[in-house]
Amino acid sequence: MHNVTIQPSGLQLQVEEGEAILAAALRQGFVLPYGCRNGACGSCKGRILSGTVDYGVYQPKALTEEEKANGKALFCQAKPLSDLVIEARTIGAVKGIEVKTLPCRVQKMERLADDVMALHLKLPANEKLVYLAGQYLEFLLKDGSRRSFSMANAPHDAELVQLHVRHVAGGAFTDHVFGKMKERDILRFEGPLGTFFLREDSAKPIVFVASGTGFAPIKAIVEEALHKGIARPMTLYWGGRRPKDLYMNALAESWAAQGRITYTPVISDASPEDAWTGRMGFVHRAVMEDFPDLSGHQVYACGVPVMVDAARRDFTTLCKLPEDEFYADSFTTQADLPQPVAPK
Repeated sequence: MHNVTIQPSGLQLQVEEGEAILAAALRQGFVLPYGCRNGACGSCKGRILSGTVDYGVYQPKALTEEEKANGKALFCQAKPLSDLVIEARTIGAVKGIEVKTLPCRVQKMERLADDVMALHLKLPANEKLVYLAGQYLEFLLKDGSRRSFSMANAPHDAELVQLHVRHVAGGAFTDHVFGKMKERDILRFEGPLGTFFLREDSAKPIVFVASGTGFAPIKAIVEEALHKGIARPMTLYWGGRRPKDLYMNALAESWAAQGRITYTPVISDASPEDAWTGRMGFVHRAVMEDFPDLSGHQVYACGVPVMVDAARRDFTTLCKLPEDEFYADSFTTQADLPQPVAPK
């Protein structure tokens, strides 16, 4: 057993031998920033102020050797080898939200694009999923593996839980969704999970950046913000390879038409037959062109890891965005899971 003190809050944890810091914190009711929980996304990165850790198994891009040399670690993987003092934000907004394991029924399957399916899930009659817009759930599959998907509907509109599933060729679960799954099938999940949600204690203007189905949790956050009458300026950039990848473009355009949000769709690889006349290129680059100075903003980015990683790097180093005002949910797939890193 090792004692871990979290600064600047001063909270103290007891971590079992061989237990990761994040797991111990969650077990004791303290929520630290996290996303994938498997060493691939970097959301849980923090600093070791004193003591030593086993850094665990992780993706090198999620924790570089330079970052390690500067005292950083991934708390979802790092296991104490001594008593520790760490630097990490604790997140009070999630405290008190119960993480449950529940069955659900596939009430409706809705094809949003040729490779995107909306699953509408019905919970047992006496259950309600309490969550923050932006959080995710994990399906518990029969082989013991898990698959993560963000809730795409806001909590105030959660009679059915909506998920957006993109078909990943060769992906066992998404192949099942697009091949054999049918309405009324029963699934099991754990949730809500994650710390990607709107920080309502700030008055700063918000920039949302989505790629592909990274639109799902951002949709939930925007709908909740509009429902609550949050008046902060909100700008959404949604990127895809082809226009068809922006599978709910009309919804985003309707928010903009009502004057509730500024919306810019961005396409990276349009074909001549698309007749695309809008913004071209990488979605985070479009943000940089329009917001060369992000020092007074908050950014919420969600989608494929390459986009989230590039946005984090470029916004903080080139556009003056404070590191602690970048919130992200990186959609790691099974292919992104880390292989063991040899200890150094």
